[in-house]
Amino acid sequence: MKNTTNSEADNDLPKLGIAPKVSETGVSGGSADAARRCGLIAIVGKPNVGKSTLLNALVGQKISITSRKAQTTRHRITGITTRGATQFVFVDTPGFQTLHNTALNKSLNKTVLGAVGDVDLVLFVVEAGSFTPADERVLALLKSGVPALLIANKLDTVHRRADVAPWLQSMQARHPFAEFVPMSAKNAKDVERLFGICETYLPEQEWSYGEDELTDRSEKFLASEIVREKLFRFTGDELPYTSTVMIDKFEDEIGRNKSRLARIAATIVVERDNHKAMVIGEKGERLKRIGTEARQELERLMDCKVFLELWVKVRSGWADDEARVRSFGYE
Repeated sequence: MKNTTNSEADNDLPKLGIAPKVSETGVSGGSADAARRCGLIAIVGKPNVGKSTLLNALVGQKISITSRKAQTTRHRITGITTRGATQFVFVDTPGFQTLHNTALNKSLNKTVLGAVGDVDLVLFVVEAGSFTPADERVLALLKSGVPALLIANKLDTVHRRADVAPWLQSMQARHPFAEFVPMSAKNAKDVERLFGICETYLPEQEWSYGEDELTDRSEKFLASEIVREKLFRFTGDELPYTSTVMIDKFEDEIGRNKSRLARIAATIVVERDNHKAMVIGEKGERLKRIGTEARQELERLMDCKVFLELWVKVRSGWADDEARVRSFGYE
């Protein structure tokens, strides 16, 4: 499918302020004398709508894990991109949901509420052509006075773009969105276009981070997230989403050839004995595969040799225990 840019494909979409401010290059390069811009941009939406995929595309590197399992993202994760005179500070949030009233979910929803209230711009992500009660609950969280862009994601799955037109008309009636941006987070040209749109909403002020910084999260945090991603990937729907990962050891060493070596020990926390057996697998093969995949990705991410040890422990009822939820690093 063609990218929806300033082309003949746009004729299938209503003229509702869809990216009217995009330049031919998609984003201004900024000159040495240009005034610096910097702002916080929250990425919000229901679970599993593509928020983390979008953040990774905007940052240009994987800093937020992805999977088909709902609520994979559990923390406020900041991704930083500096282009020309503008620094974009993107904040990925957990998917807001009300299906389970556990201490863990209360913590995750609190993170979402905190993110949408103190930003310069909100990217409200929905699947193009779809609007569910779960989307409605997230939309109700948006604050008046903060501009919001409707990100109609996964446009590549819509077979006829003309079908999106009446849906966009209905969305205009739901919220005073500043602009509509039909796109696919997997399309580089769409992501480039989104930068140009976001830039116009950011205030002129000094940058909050260094020019080369990509995230405010530590390698230790990213290690726990990568292990959790592989855990969900290799257990699928068998394992409850409440399983988590704790880093017990994260040590840097100098290897024989004077290169960096990272030794990491992590514990996968599950709620039942049968979950533990599921994670370990027959003769430990599943746990070994989780560890191998996680180690290989960490080596690419950290650009060093990684030794990774994984353990599995049962902590029954942890997700509904506020004290334990906090002790596991959730706000």
